[in-house]
Amino acid sequence: MAERERRELLSIGVFLIILVVAIILYMPMGLIDWTLIPPLIIALFGCWTIALAGIRASNPQKYERGPFSTFAWGLLLIAVGGAWFLYGFNPLYSLALTLLALGALAIAAAFRRK
Repeated sequence: MAERERRELLSIGVFLIILVVAIILYMPMGLIDWTLIPPLIIALFGCWTIALAGIRASNPQKYERGPFSTFAWGLLLIAVGGAWFLYGFNPLYSLALTLLALGALAIAAAFRRK
């Protein structure tokens, strides 16, 4: 099995585990609050994408997306999921999280080495 196929299979497995974790975390007393599950799934998958960027950095392939690009997508997924989750509490928190993620991405891009 090629390296890429193993990572794809690993990502599918991690995504299924993320679905289970999200459903279990928001199932108080048997009632699922469906409005909180999608942002949690997006944010947790963003965490996995950042971990995948670390895996790609240790073993780069010639024609694949670079590790920095994968890290940036992971950070943006966490920001989108977190902003969506926080929007229900206070829209200002949602805006603050989005600006924080964009600032962190700008700093990471500034310190990036070729």
